Amino acid sequence: MFWRIWFYVLMLFSIIILFPFLLISTLREEWYGFFFKVAKTWAVINLFGMGFVPKVQFLETMEKDKSYLLVSNHTSMIDIMMMLYVSKNPFVFVGKKELAKYPLFGFFYKRTCILVDRQDSKSRHAVFQQAKERLEKGLSVCIFPEGGVPDDMSIVLDRFKDGAFRLAINHQIPIVPIVFYDNKAKFSYKFFSGKPGVLRAKVLEFIETQGFSIQDKRLLNQKVRQTILKELQNKKPCQS
Repeated sequence: MFWRIWFYVLMLFSIIILFPFLLISTLREEWYGFFFKVAKTWAVINLFGMGFVPKVQFLETMEKDKSYLLVSNHTSMIDIMMMLYVSKNPFVFVGKKELAKYPLFGFFYKRTCILVDRQDSKSRHAVFQQAKERLEKGLSVCIFPEGGVPDDMSIVLDRFKDGAFRLAINHQIPIVPIVFYDNKAKFSYKFFSGKPGVLRAKVLEFIETQGFSIQDKRLLNQKVRQTILKELQNKKPCQS
C-alpha cells in the first residue's frame, strides 16, 4: 500500500520540481519540443523512482523530424510514462478529458494534449482537426486505440476503435506499434497489486499507410491489433 501511495507522492513532487520548466515550455506552441524533453525527464524520474527498470527493443527506429502515429496496448497508469520514455520524437497524446481533473498533472495535460470526450461526437470530430494541426507542425501523435483500460483484467487486448487508423490514413503517416509486456502485471489499476522490476517494451516494425483509403480503416485496424496481440500472446514471463 505504501508503495502505491509513494507513486502519487512522487508524481506530484516531480511535477512541482519541474514546474518552472514545464510552465515556460507551454507558453508558446513552438516550444513544445522543449516541453517534450522536460516531460521525458518527468517520466524517467517516476519510473526509476518507483523501482522500475525499462528495457526497450527496437525492430525499427523513427526518423528525426518525421511524423508518425504511435499506438500500443493500454493496461496501466504508467503507460504514459513508458511511451514518453520510448519515443525520442516529440508527440502529442490523444487522451480522455477526465485526466485533466488531476491536480497539477491535469493543468499541463489539458494545455499540451488533445482531449476527447468519447461520449460526445463533436469532441471526437474535433480531435481530427487538432491532430491535423499538430502533424502539420512536424509532431507525431500517440493514441491508445482500445479507448481505455478494460475492467476485465483477463482481457489481453481489447478491440481497437477506428479513429486512430482513420487519422493515419488521412495523413498517410506510418503507424508505430509498441508493445508493453509487463505494465499490467507490475502496475495495474488494482490498488493492492504490482511490484518494482523490469518493464519490457518492444517497438515493432512500422506499418505503412501509403495507398490506403478511408475504406481500408477496418482492415488496417485489424492488422495493427493482430500484430500487437501476437506479441502479447507469445511473450515469456518476466523474471524480475
